[in-house]
This record gives sequence, C-alpha cells and structure tokens, in this order.
Amino acid sequence: MSKRSTLLGRPVGASGEETRRRIIEATGRCVAEVGYSQATIREIARVAQVTSGTLYHYFPNKAELIKAAVAEMSAVALPRLTDAVDRSDGVLDKLTEIFDECARINRDYPYAAAFDRAIRAESARHLKLGEHSESMLAALRTVIADVLRQGKREGALGPGVDVPGASNAILTMIRGLNEHATMASSREYRSTVRALKALVRGKLFDYDALSGQPVDPLPHTH
Repeated sequence: MSKRSTLLGRPVGASGEETRRRIIEATGRCVAEVGYSQATIREIARVAQVTSGTLYHYFPNKAELIKAAVAEMSAVALPRLTDAVDRSDGVLDKLTEIFDECARINRDYPYAAAFDRAIRAESARHLKLGEHSESMLAALRTVIADVLRQGKREGALGPGVDVPGASNAILTMIRGLNEHATMASSREYRSTVRALKALVRGKLFDYDALSGQPVDPLPHTH
C-alpha cells in the first residue's frame, strides 16, 4: 500500500470499528458546527481522516450516517443517565445526579447538544431523525417518572403535585439545560447546573426572607 493510499484511506492499525466510531464522531461535530444540510459527506470524511469512498463503505448515504450518529448518541446518554439514578439513594439525590450526569455527558461529548439541536431544527422531515431524539427523551421521562413515583410513595412530593406533571417539569429542565449548553460558556453552564440543583432541592430562594411565611401548597388541578 502506498503512502498516499494510506493517508487517504483507513489509517494503518485502525480497526473497522475504530474507523466507524471516528466517522460518527466527525458527523456529530460537523452537524453541530454547520447544521444538518451544510454538513457534507466530503467534509465529514475530511474531519474523520478518511476518504469519501471509505465513508461510503460504512454508510451508504448521508441519511444512514446521520441516523447512526443519532442512535449512537442516544445509546451513550440514556444508560449513563440510568446508571446515575441507580447509584443514588434518595429522590432528591437521584434527580440532582441526573443534572450532574448531563453535565458530564456534555463535557465528554461537547458537540452532542448542538448536534441534537441541529437535527431537531432542520433535518429532513421524511427521514424522521428527530423521532430518535424524542424516543430517547421519552425513555428518560420514564426514568424520571420512576424516581418520582418513589418520591410519591415516600411522601416526598408536595401537596397538589402529581407524577406526570413533575416528570414533565424535570424533563423540561433537562431539555433547557441541553439547549443552554449550545450557547453558554463552561463556567456559565456549570453555574446553571448548580442553580437547577438548588431549585430542585428548594434552596434557590430564602423563602423566610421573601415572605416570612411558609410557602403555600400548590392547588389541586382538575
């Protein structure tokens, strides 16, 4: 094999799985930086340090490549978030650990949040790429609901708060946190995570200083 063919093909010593992973990582980075429609196969191949021909050996077209990248990121994130819940005990610890794990995922995969945002914003509707992300969020919502059902059994939920509403509230925080990750500096992001954890624990405000009275329970809704 010539030096030229080595440089333009799969690097010497790289396994097929390593090359596939590098292509998927390059896809996430390119889509995050320039958007779905502008992320070309040629540019993804360049970032992955392979030829376009090598990329097509693993993925027959751009649609399949993007789908694989979405599936890969979902396959990484959900088990980590589930494990974060399992290694914690109390309801509040479980919920705040989810925020911490989100921060760790965004640290380990700095393009993940922007990639997800780009897919939601402009991916072709017929590819239904956003549905993969929605499926992951639905699975995460189930994890959160399980935690909150535990809280319900233990009497940890406030009066008038039900599990579906609380699950949606926590999931909305997580979605907002991921959106924030695409715009904020690392310092701002970490500060936001700390504030959200304080909010969940009821420590964001000094209620005595605000009103001098206990917080009224939420009214029941029908």
